[in-house]
Amino acid sequence: MRIRIGRLGKVAGTDWTAKEVSDALSGVGETIQVRAQIMDNSALTTAMNTQFLFQIGVFTAVPMILGFILEQGFLRAVVSFVTMQFQLCSVFFTFSLGTRTHYFGRTILHGGAKYHATGRGFVVRHIKFAENYRLYSRSHFVKGLEVVLLLVVYLAYGYNDGGAVSYILLSISSWFMALSWLFAPYLFNPSGFEWQKIVEDFRDWTNWLLYRGGIGVKGEESWEAWWDEELSHIRTFGGRIAETILSLRFFIFQFGVVYKLDVQGNNTSLTVYGFSWIVLAVLIILFKVFTFSQKISVNFQLVLRFIQGISFLMALAGLTVAIVLTNLSVSDIFACILAFVPTGWGILSIASAWKPLMKKLGLWKSVRSIARLYDAGMGMFVFVPIAFFSWFPFVSTFQTRLMFNQAFSRGLEISLILAGNNPNTGI
Repeated sequence: MRIRIGRLGKVAGTDWTAKEVSDALSGVGETIQVRAQIMDNSALTTAMNTQFLFQIGVFTAVPMILGFILEQGFLRAVVSFVTMQFQLCSVFFTFSLGTRTHYFGRTILHGGAKYHATGRGFVVRHIKFAENYRLYSRSHFVKGLEVVLLLVVYLAYGYNDGGAVSYILLSISSWFMALSWLFAPYLFNPSGFEWQKIVEDFRDWTNWLLYRGGIGVKGEESWEAWWDEELSHIRTFGGRIAETILSLRFFIFQFGVVYKLDVQGNNTSLTVYGFSWIVLAVLIILFKVFTFSQKISVNFQLVLRFIQGISFLMALAGLTVAIVLTNLSVSDIFACILAFVPTGWGILSIASAWKPLMKKLGLWKSVRSIARLYDAGMGMFVFVPIAFFSWFPFVSTFQTRLMFNQAFSRGLEISLILAGNNPNTGI
């Protein structure tokens, strides 16, 4: 067989190009390519040109499929493979891969790699919401929410007129990864959608979040102790510099969203970006006013409430005037939320990295208050969908029957019956 430019040779009297061979291997490449060209979507066409990614995904699953065929036969192997997909094995693999990448990255940046024996075997009991949040908040939830924000901003500003099909093809893998990181611990949690357990979990999580702790308090008992433990890996000057540089991506995110607002029109000067920082500073001041400790101001309750009321009215009046007299639209308000929430997290990450400096400046309590607010918001973002689905009894039954074997499912149902105490009786 002779190799020529643009040709792989002649097979049975037919000339095969490299593209045709690639399409034959992938099986779907030509169909997706034609669809991308019809929609005139250059971004989709570029993404679909990398057909070898699809081929790699298929070929990596071939050894497992062949092993099933040799052990069980073709038909039973197909049934087993389909059953694994229904049991969300792909979700579990994506989540476990996120765990590895997080701790590999942390070790590269800060060092200190060592083995931690968890002592946890096969989970046969319900894990509380607060415990899962403590374990996976920084490794999965934060990153998952960041990906979700990027996908929403891409849909709002960076997406062209290719239609819903092209957006789904371009972003479905990212949505799958983000949702797997956010909800996998609760999908594989026994009785994860049982309403009685959800009520108990919410009460336990709020108690943990609001408990201020003290000397000798562990992270399982107080949010403040847990937060200090989560920052213990940042010990060196180089690690603080690395965290600062990585946190600058949130400011770039804010920069991109600010110049898409209707209120600024076609103005591309840096004054617009500077004005956005002034608005952010005003929001931080308002947050401090409304979260001012009442214990410190016990002798100035009336003055404090008067200042809070005036601040609220001024903020409301300023927003109303901005909407009436400028081009500020309602969509701009939601866009500002998309811009300022990541920016606040970037500021919080930098301040947490420079913890000794913040303590010297007397700003550590303010940083801790903002961090508590962010954790409360992230927890509610994850908790609300779980609570919503727990309203429907069939969701819990479906989860138990689908993800666990029959013996464990029967034991779990019997344990709920024998428990006999309904935590909702006092509600």
